[in-house]
Amino acid sequence: MMALKLAAMLLGLAITCIFFAPNAHATSRRLALERYTSKKVDFGFSTELKHVDADKDLTQFERLDRAIERGSRRAKRIEEIIQSSTSSGSGVVAPLSPGEGEYTMSLAIGTPAQTYSAIMDTGSDLIWTQCQPCTQCFNQTTPIFDPTQSSSFSVLSCSSQFCLDLQQETCSNNQCQYTYGYGDGSNTQGYMGSETFTFGSASQPNIAFGCGTQNQGFGAGPAGLVGMGGGPLSMPSQLGASQFSYYLPSMNDASQSSTLGFGSAANGTTTASTITTPLVQNPNVPTFYYFAPTGISVGGNQLSIPANAFTLNSDGSGGMIIDSGTTLFYLEQNVYSIVRQAFVDSTNLTPVSAPSSGLDLCFQLPSGSSNPQLPSLVLNFANGNLELPASNYFVLASQQVICLAMGSQSGMSIFGNIAQGNVWVFYNTAASTLSFTPSF
Repeated sequence: MMALKLAAMLLGLAITCIFFAPNAHATSRRLALERYTSKKVDFGFSTELKHVDADKDLTQFERLDRAIERGSRRAKRIEEIIQSSTSSGSGVVAPLSPGEGEYTMSLAIGTPAQTYSAIMDTGSDLIWTQCQPCTQCFNQTTPIFDPTQSSSFSVLSCSSQFCLDLQQETCSNNQCQYTYGYGDGSNTQGYMGSETFTFGSASQPNIAFGCGTQNQGFGAGPAGLVGMGGGPLSMPSQLGASQFSYYLPSMNDASQSSTLGFGSAANGTTTASTITTPLVQNPNVPTFYYFAPTGISVGGNQLSIPANAFTLNSDGSGGMIIDSGTTLFYLEQNVYSIVRQAFVDSTNLTPVSAPSSGLDLCFQLPSGSSNPQLPSLVLNFANGNLELPASNYFVLASQQVICLAMGSQSGMSIFGNIAQGNVWVFYNTAASTLSFTPSF
């Protein structure tokens, strides 16, 4: 009953939202980013990335079904956030984030350092972990963080700039309180603290984070979440790290891990195949990272897609978001119809019904075939083309059935994590560029 009431309360918050003047909001975010960036990390470090289901006893198809279900909820919530932010040109920003995530990162908190895993999320900003004393907590694989056992922990006051940067905050005994909800109904509540975070042998003091004492709706395992978005409370912003990179491990290989690199440890190495494109920020929702392909070709045929199909509009609508927590590659519905038909026309396999929800276009593999010839998919950019391997846009959904790992989205597009596989993704926020370096 309590969970239902809290979920209803968060839904009410999402509906009522918080109103800002668009220009003032964008300016305050920009100033905050400049303030934190002045910290400037003078070192580079990396940490391990793993798929959130890597250590669970699941089949390949169960992992896929779970990831698509999570990603579908997340994509819908992103769509709602963007639509809210453009309503009547008001710059409305909901005090909620997309929710859930697909990859965990390793880190340590406090002095002495206590090691945890947390969701890495490019679609949110807040950093938080469960804290003792915990009145409502989910199961995690490590002991819950106890701030009384850390000599470097301090509570943030209500006048702290970090507190003021929260989309929604309250004050109790001059302690900054936060409530952060996610699109799937999960939420975390607690107070804001400052602490030393350690990644491998590299430590950074005075990181603002949420100490969650009431947390519900999250799956067992990771201790919390690390926001990697473009807002001032995110990890890159607080570190002053103007560049970071990742290579997303496969959900189908439970043993596979990769790295998330910050600063000089970010993999910005370029090759002849590297594509670098402008990284664009939505002034209404600065958390999300946008980029804009100029076109798409399927099976060697350039598709008749409007030139501005992936352009972020002046009111904050449209565009293409790159997101680590969304599973499929979602295209604006009109564009998706064109791309879908192109695959129907150029795939020499028999169409069949999707074996699971969330997938739209599926084909029957010939008996004994494990490596069929599939149409190519290429994203076009002003300075070159990014050809994706078939595993980035087709998935094996059941025995002998493959499905297009793409879907339809209203008003915008999302470049999800399956499409990002086999590629080093490099964010350079100082230069406002995004680079893709294929490793296949």
